[in-house]
Amino acid sequence: MLDYRLRQRDYLLAISRAMTSRLDVRAVLRLVLESAAELLGADAAFIAVRDNQDAFRIRAAYGIPSQMLHLFTPLLENIPVLPGAGVSAGWTIPDLSWRLHLVSTAVGLPLRQVVALPMMIGDQLIGVIYVFRLTGLAFSEDDRQVLASFADQAAIAIQNARLYQQLLAEKRRLDAIIEHSADGIMILDAYCRVEVINRALERMTGWRSGDAVGRHCAEVLNAVNAQGQPLCGRVCAALEQAEEPAGAEETLYLEGDIVRPDGSKVSVGINHSLLWDEEGRLLNIILDVHDITRFRQAEELQSTFISVISHELKTPVALIKGYASTLRREDAHWDEATVREGLRIIEEESDRLDQLISNLLDASRIQAGGLKLELTDVSLPRLAEKIVNRLRTQTSVHRFELAFPPDFPPVFADEERISQVLYNLLNNAVKYSPRGGTIRVGGRVLDHEVMVYVSDEGIGIPKEEQNRLFQRFYRVDSGLRRQTPGVGLGLYLSRAIIEAHGGRIWVESEAGKGATFYFTLPRITE
Repeated sequence: MLDYRLRQRDYLLAISRAMTSRLDVRAVLRLVLESAAELLGADAAFIAVRDNQDAFRIRAAYGIPSQMLHLFTPLLENIPVLPGAGVSAGWTIPDLSWRLHLVSTAVGLPLRQVVALPMMIGDQLIGVIYVFRLTGLAFSEDDRQVLASFADQAAIAIQNARLYQQLLAEKRRLDAIIEHSADGIMILDAYCRVEVINRALERMTGWRSGDAVGRHCAEVLNAVNAQGQPLCGRVCAALEQAEEPAGAEETLYLEGDIVRPDGSKVSVGINHSLLWDEEGRLLNIILDVHDITRFRQAEELQSTFISVISHELKTPVALIKGYASTLRREDAHWDEATVREGLRIIEEESDRLDQLISNLLDASRIQAGGLKLELTDVSLPRLAEKIVNRLRTQTSVHRFELAFPPDFPPVFADEERISQVLYNLLNNAVKYSPRGGTIRVGGRVLDHEVMVYVSDEGIGIPKEEQNRLFQRFYRVDSGLRRQTPGVGLGLYLSRAIIEAHGGRIWVESEAGKGATFYFTLPRITE
């Protein structure tokens, strides 16, 4: 009897070691069955595990060919799964003898004796272990107690495997969330060294994950605030004072600019949180890096808008008020020429003010997606000539040339909007060629569209500024800009109008050599 107990202990120790050294639950279950069968003198055994639908599937077998396992189905049906249905509660499988007879007949083996015991974790039934003998020797109560010990080991092995798989699934889910987060995520160790950065942060910093891991936070997240102070330095300095887990509830938000290896910058806002272990030791620092470049640009755009609009509104309003006040003076008697000149200036400045307000309204409609077109047949040569004649009266140093071919076809467009585009381009040509020269407006007929161009001999546009030329409130940085009225909406509106018609607009220019603006419109198809 003592030898029997020693052997049982040795088997259980071997199973325990296997569970701590293996993640292959099938191998552990086979070891459980082999040990139990050898100790109990059994000829066959299997373990069936309960799934999420309360069905039982054989996960490991001993002494049973795999091609015969499906014949043991009668032993897997209608198994009681009530909580607390353990050995001490009298757990049994109904009609077990009859089921054994059905299986024995199906497999062609004289299965004389069977014992089935539940595998429990707490009050939860997770499976059943079956052991069979081909002889008529019945299983004793001691055999059942021994088998219960092996059933417990099998239950623990299955539960550990399930917990491991759940942990692995949660880790994969968390890794996917971090990797594909729109925000940059950086996980640091307690010494501010990088353990993880995700794709978004790779794009922000210019660092690849493999190169960043192990480096100090400040080296990878090269971000500084408005005073030029390193943001990582402030985060890591704050950690030196965070000695209690309660500090994990405190948040630190910082804003600054990431300086990439190529010198470009990304504006970011950084939140950090602290991860502690059960003993109050700092494990990790988690940084959530949000790209706020667009918000910064919106703030700058708002500031630019207020500044530009204030200036542009102030000038015509001041002139209108000044001339109106002068003309209505009761102590002065103005001749007719002076009155007409004053009224002309008031009218011009009123028109300028009206145009500014119209442009602002159009920009607002475009932003809201509400730009509407009234389409009709439009003759672009006639429209261009009309605008040129209007501008000829406003300048004496420019010469205008119209260069449309005689067979230039009409287009299906909004005449008022296209007139607005042509006026913006021609008016810019006048404004940005202050020394005069020739301004040409013409067109070409292409296969599926027509192309219109406006060229001047003015100051030109530097290459580095051409990509931003069609942005709202953007104006070329030059000394002439400060002397030329405008808010930087003309080209923005022109692009929106042309694109709404299904066309394209672009510029070709070199600084000091004039500029040529082009736009296309679809041709009328038969």
